[in-house]
Amino acid sequence: MDLKYLDALAAVAAHGRFSAAARALHTVQSNVSSHIAKLEEELGAVLVDRAVGSLTPEGEVVLARTKRINGEIASMRADVASMTSHVTGDVHLGIIGTPGRWLLPPFLDELRRRHRDVNATVLDSTTLALTRLLEGGELDLAVVNAPVDHEELVTTALFTEEFVVIAPAGHALAVLGDREVHFSELEQHELLLGPPESAMRTLIDSAAARHGITLRTLAQLDGIRLTATLAFQGYGPAIVPITSIPVWTDRGDWSVLTVADLPPRQVALAIRRRGMLSAPAAAARDVLRIVMRSVSRRIPGITAA
Repeated sequence: MDLKYLDALAAVAAHGRFSAAARALHTVQSNVSSHIAKLEEELGAVLVDRAVGSLTPEGEVVLARTKRINGEIASMRADVASMTSHVTGDVHLGIIGTPGRWLLPPFLDELRRRHRDVNATVLDSTTLALTRLLEGGELDLAVVNAPVDHEELVTTALFTEEFVVIAPAGHALAVLGDREVHFSELEQHELLLGPPESAMRTLIDSAAARHGITLRTLAQLDGIRLTATLAFQGYGPAIVPITSIPVWTDRGDWSVLTVADLPPRQVALAIRRRGMLSAPAAAARDVLRIVMRSVSRRIPGITAA
């Protein structure tokens, strides 16, 4: 199978039309049409719906594999270059929002200090979105909430982080002051929580269930920083990781309460189960672990794995 055929399919998927794909590949439309036709003949399936210019379900499967193949080729080049000189190349890192704020600055500084010719591209998103991009080969590694139940990915623990309740002024929980609360007290109030399918929400609900309690939601939000911001602004109390409170934020008119018998949030580093990390990705992984151990000593509520 010629790699040009796969590149043609990826270009059609990205640009929607054969003519636009040809321009992106710096070739003529007849070449793109020929490459797609040969690929379809070889695989015995229609990959592009010519009427609308989009991929068929079979085409989407081939495209997913194409992204992985291209990623492996780029990694191979980086590995060979790194063996003959020093580590060089690109790494694509995904990270959930809250750790990104305090972990990325020292990570990027240390990566540049140790590996000046490694170019890092960072994507801030949710665990669900990052795992999909990682599986598809668009990311090399990702910092995500754990556990991750995904047969194509493997995770290693990075750090744990305490949960707190942010209670805005005027709310009954805020009247309690900064102290420890029990699930029986939280049961009496509607809370800002993450979506039911998220790792954090599963952990919180499981801990509450052990006390025979089902927490009530004021709103379900897929975004820790958004959840914390709404609590800061007085919309309602929220259960969030402690570092969702920025260190540079002046203490506002709200209370911070710890929750009895609530295990810490678990954050892990995820990579694809199949294949191997490129030299730049492996370098980024090692730097991330080194920086995490250093940073954890300075941030209350964080424990490095």
